[in-house]
Amino acid sequence: MPAEDELFSAVDALLEQVAQDDLPPPAERKRLREAAGLSQAGIAKALDIRREAVGNWESGKTEPRQPKRAAYARLLEGLAARFPAPAAGSAPTAPEPSPPAQPASAQTPPPGQGPSPERSPQRPGATVAQNTTQRLATAPAQRARPPRPSTSRRPDATESAGTTAAATSAVDPRFANGPLAVVDVVDGQVWAYCPGGLVLDIPAKSLPSLVEWTLTEARLGAPRLNRNGRDADPVLALTDAAAARFGLPARLTDEERRAGRLPEGHKVLKELERADWRLTRRGLGPWARIYRPAEGSRRACVQLCVLGWEALDTRSWGEAAQLPPADLVHLLGTYADRVMTPCGSTAVTGLELMTALHPPTRAGEPDGGGRRRSEHNPGSLGTQPVQCAPPEAPDGHPLLAHLPRFHQRTPEEALVEEAYDWARPLTDDECAKRYVVGIDVNMAFAAAANGTVFGLGEPVHAKQPPFDPKIPGSWLVDLSHVELDPRLPSPFTPTGERPAGPAWYATPTVAYAVELGYGVAPTEGYVRPDNGRYLDAWYTRLRDAYIATMADLGVTTGMGPREFLTAMDGHRRTDPQLAIVLSAIKATVKGGIGKLRERPRGGGWRPGQPWPALQRPTWRPDIRAAVIAKARVNMHRKMLKTAAATGQYPVAVLSDCAVYPSDGPSPLDFLPHKDGKPLPGGFRIGVSPGMVKHEGTQTTLWAEGVREEHGDDLNLARYIKDGHVTAPDNGE
Repeated sequence: MPAEDELFSAVDALLEQVAQDDLPPPAERKRLREAAGLSQAGIAKALDIRREAVGNWESGKTEPRQPKRAAYARLLEGLAARFPAPAAGSAPTAPEPSPPAQPASAQTPPPGQGPSPERSPQRPGATVAQNTTQRLATAPAQRARPPRPSTSRRPDATESAGTTAAATSAVDPRFANGPLAVVDVVDGQVWAYCPGGLVLDIPAKSLPSLVEWTLTEARLGAPRLNRNGRDADPVLALTDAAAARFGLPARLTDEERRAGRLPEGHKVLKELERADWRLTRRGLGPWARIYRPAEGSRRACVQLCVLGWEALDTRSWGEAAQLPPADLVHLLGTYADRVMTPCGSTAVTGLELMTALHPPTRAGEPDGGGRRRSEHNPGSLGTQPVQCAPPEAPDGHPLLAHLPRFHQRTPEEALVEEAYDWARPLTDDECAKRYVVGIDVNMAFAAAANGTVFGLGEPVHAKQPPFDPKIPGSWLVDLSHVELDPRLPSPFTPTGERPAGPAWYATPTVAYAVELGYGVAPTEGYVRPDNGRYLDAWYTRLRDAYIATMADLGVTTGMGPREFLTAMDGHRRTDPQLAIVLSAIKATVKGGIGKLRERPRGGGWRPGQPWPALQRPTWRPDIRAAVIAKARVNMHRKMLKTAAATGQYPVAVLSDCAVYPSDGPSPLDFLPHKDGKPLPGGFRIGVSPGMVKHEGTQTTLWAEGVREEHGDDLNLARYIKDGHVTAPDNGE
């Protein structure tokens, strides 16, 4: 019997085939775009084409071809549902939103709220109260909040629930109530708070029945991000009160927290088992996936996010778990719309986003009987894990089991591509300047991932291979002959020290040595002929999420440097909850890249033994190394350009933050500009990924004081933001 993913892929292939001829006339294409307030440039950017191509499609000069045609057809279909053509002889009017039919267990008004006569469609066997949609603003125990600007497709809670549901239904009626819900208990009644202001009455009395209700009546979930992928499972975030109602502890014990799950034999686990529900190998933990085996093309899976079990890590989500359900669901819904429905930590979600945008399989060409079978999706990582090359393996990997215990691998044995952590003393001339100013690269790892070619398949070992900057891989090469100004960190090591001899490097590092004009002669290599720009779509998705959220916080791409720096001053105070979304988006980038080389977690593991992450196709330390190497050489290239133009050098670099001596407290006081424009190839101030923002300013007296107290090795970039130094005092 074909697997669920195969069936979905086959159906999607048929839909794409239909989409080839499913385009409205050119004039209607233009009308739909203008009705939605979209520009030709905006559509061109989304489809990765030239603006002129969109104009040609709207004038009928040319027609789109696959795969752009299917994407364009999907866009027009969605716009047509939102902006239907006016009837002949009538003036164009906005479509009248109609409330969606509610499930039989539908929405009983919260206590103290009567049914709304405008939104109480009745069905046989259902009461008016059972079919009433309630606005979140009137839900019990919820504080009112002002409307906030948003560019996501979901309206704010100030809009009517009927309008929200109608707009969402135009996108996908299966998920009319949003991608997720926050479940809470108020005055003994269980409620599901959905994005857009909808509150659903939950009749379930147990966790198994809650899962059943979610799949049959809640209409929660999100459509797939790629036609070859699968729809996102609905997520229920449980408050402490909701967890207690369904038999779960409000907090995990220390032992349960270390295990990451409830112990075997817990009564809720027995309830799920009796109802034929299953759990994944990670069990019932902070992020639990409850499912039944797929029957044909029908998927039955619900994800729980137990707030009291620290499912929302404060490092990524701040105090989100403490927000009222109305605010929390708005925050999570915004993240889900812009990134994807969260399915674990931000690191897990960042990794899953890669797969969601590049599914491993697709539907193949039909055979003689018209049947389509699943096949490898070109450009993806496939369904099976790929063995890394020995130098790419982290310590403790099974490939290194033959090494003696406590063996310390040298640069000739291990690939060490990490972010910068470098600092140097200030010169006398630099001490004469009044300030040290930190600048930080926006979304540095995401920017580095964009356009980079990564290996998709197995590494191929070669002796004395000719270096090719277009081939991703790991290279054993001696770069110790590359001589650069000592006031700059070496681009080849994370410590910034000059290499002492041969070492393993990822392709971006060796390519930069060639760019600088130096010869390279690898003695050994592990190259990947099967390759592609795997993370381009991942970058685009996260870039757009970041830019949209920054725009909501009052920082836009069209700002000049001074206007941008002014807007950035206190932008997080504009909307503290959207600021949490911003932090989560940035954590998704860093965490997703880090997860590509996930290390063993939990007790019981011994060096030389495999760990669960190695079974994932997305366990790819070589991809992580290439991204970090690209980010590091990008940083060096800009510092080198700045030094050549101005004679100014950084005194500290930490990952994507560089600290420069300056006569004034602003980045504009030392970053070079010519005719009002930034130096080509240098640091540019702005909001887009790869551009820089102001990280912090301290006095030169502060810098000299902390280095005198804590030693020359102290990295000023680590503390430039607020000046608070937490480094040890070396015991003196």
